[in-house]
Amino acid sequence: MRDETPEQPAPLRSGYTTGSCATATSLAAARLLLAGVVSDVAEIVLPKGQLVPMPLVFCRRTDDGAEAGTVKDAGDDPDVTHGAVVFARVRLLPQPGVVFRAGPGVGTVTRAGLTLPVGEPAINPVPRRMMTEHLAELATEHGYAGGFEVTVGVEGGEALALKTMNPRLGILGGLSILGTTGIVRPFSCSAYIASIHQGIDVARANGYTHLAACTGNASEDAMRAHYGLPDIALIEMGDFVGAVLKHMKRAPVERLSVCGGFGKLSKLAAGHLDLHSRHSSIDLDSLASWAAQEGADADLQQAIRGSNTSQQAVALAHARNVPLADIVCAHALAVARDIVPPQVEIEMFAIDRAGTLIGRAR
Repeated sequence: MRDETPEQPAPLRSGYTTGSCATATSLAAARLLLAGVVSDVAEIVLPKGQLVPMPLVFCRRTDDGAEAGTVKDAGDDPDVTHGAVVFARVRLLPQPGVVFRAGPGVGTVTRAGLTLPVGEPAINPVPRRMMTEHLAELATEHGYAGGFEVTVGVEGGEALALKTMNPRLGILGGLSILGTTGIVRPFSCSAYIASIHQGIDVARANGYTHLAACTGNASEDAMRAHYGLPDIALIEMGDFVGAVLKHMKRAPVERLSVCGGFGKLSKLAAGHLDLHSRHSSIDLDSLASWAAQEGADADLQQAIRGSNTSQQAVALAHARNVPLADIVCAHALAVARDIVPPQVEIEMFAIDRAGTLIGRAR
């Protein structure tokens, strides 16, 4: 468990990726085999050149090799793997090179569209390169001409993976070993956006031409019920609608349905591509102006401007037969249309808090 947040604000602390953990532990296990040294710290070099000492919780021989483990420290990022033990088991091989295996808690790729082929352990390219480079340097240092089999695992990883996008991406049996810089930046958006892009790429690679990008569970349920789409075609975009729309330029599909709560769709309608409250807010004045263009009288416009929430505004409009949800969807569609390539058919859906479809534009 993390310590309680201090009352005085302080800079957020960075942490280390599972890729860094795997590199440190595989290096320590291999050093035990080649040099007989039991390490309590493994020093590794990150992709951008930083030298990092990583403490180990065990480093010991096994029946056919050696293993080492470290506790994943994600810093102040709410990472699902924070506090988990990441370990590597190493065996020596007669032929040079490194062979990677998925240990307990690490998944296996079962669908096309990811950076790794089907059947490979979910150990991403940069962590593989980090481990390979560190083990090669160690082998040279000790005059060793053979290779290494590296099995990476995460204690409790199979259960933790259920809290991630891995099952939907077709990575089964556990977590992915990730990282491009070796460092976890607290509250970074990059990992979430990368998972959005992965979701689109995997769906396309598996032949799905109609995708639905959804802001949350309720909008996913609405699209699942409306179109009967499988989970692989449902893209959990959260607030990052811009990440979906821009990715269509590189990875277009035949049809894209975007579904979200009325309030979030109204932000897109106003031109915002990040729908989080930190970056955009609901513009009641715009809602009133759009309603006026469809016949709302002065009293209704004033009531919309004075609404406490967007849900109240849309309820007031619909009670007066002004289809404000459809209007907002039409404006959101116009914003998206300026980004998405013309060959992609796009449509917008708005839901209320109960998850009921209340607006649509094609």
